[in-house]
Amino acid sequence: MSIAIDSMKCKGCKKCTTVCPGSLIELNGKGRAYIRYPRDCWGCASCIKECAFGAISFYLGADIGGMGSKMTVSNDGDLLNWQIEKTDGTKEVIVVNKKDSNKY
Repeated sequence: MSIAIDSMKCKGCKKCTTVCPGSLIELNGKGRAYIRYPRDCWGCASCIKECAFGAISFYLGADIGGMGSKMTVSNDGDLLNWQIEKTDGTKEVIVVNKKDSNKY
């Protein structure tokens, strides 16, 4: 599992660099985030949840049924919107209420 960072969407806010438990995300010379060792990513998704610009996506590989899709997250008050872009170009949104996310 790994993440992908779209440097064109990155605004250099550094939030992803502070939440990454593996200290894998750094800023390049232009102040844009990049992942130093993608294969070492734990897949915790902390950086994805922190990125307010949709610059970081989670790669959903075949091993977890994603078949190469990418997922980003946006916050809307108490809701998390998990946006999945599939390889065929279609998109799906899963809405999760933060108050209920750890209920079970």
